[in-house]
Amino acid sequence: MKRLQNAMIPRSPAPAGCAAEILETAPLLFRFIRSEMRRHRGGATVPQFRAMLFLDRTPAATVSALAQFLGLSLPTASRLADGLVRKGFLARRIQPGDRRRAALALLPRGRRALESARRATQRKIAAATAPLAPDDCAAIRAALRQLRDLFQTVAPSSPS
Repeated sequence: MKRLQNAMIPRSPAPAGCAAEILETAPLLFRFIRSEMRRHRGGATVPQFRAMLFLDRTPAATVSALAQFLGLSLPTASRLADGLVRKGFLARRIQPGDRRRAALALLPRGRRALESARRATQRKIAAATAPLAPDDCAAIRAALRQLRDLFQTVAPSSPS
């Protein structure tokens, strides 16, 4: 296996070359991660599992926020949330002062399902990256931390 430092990388201006590599590689990584996470979704449908992932990152989100994230109509998102409530993955909590607004919250069963999928996916990623040299793993981790820190502070531009 080639060392990362010696890998043939096309020469282009640093930001443009970096962007090209990210655009080329990220979809492959996402496809692998999505496939593994879905394989271990614990009895939830794929849209329900995506909803649980969103609610894990966005505690106390409303059905409206969930609908917007999933690209669903409000009634469809509400039915999806109802299905998660029936399965014991999710709770609706009525907001004090506004009975029409309900915050959605993952229940312990939903958190366990997500954690189980994450652990299984992490094991698959570890197995896939096992052939890499320790220095290469360290370089990848450092680069990913830099990207995470950068993109947590960069606001996405609105569509034109």
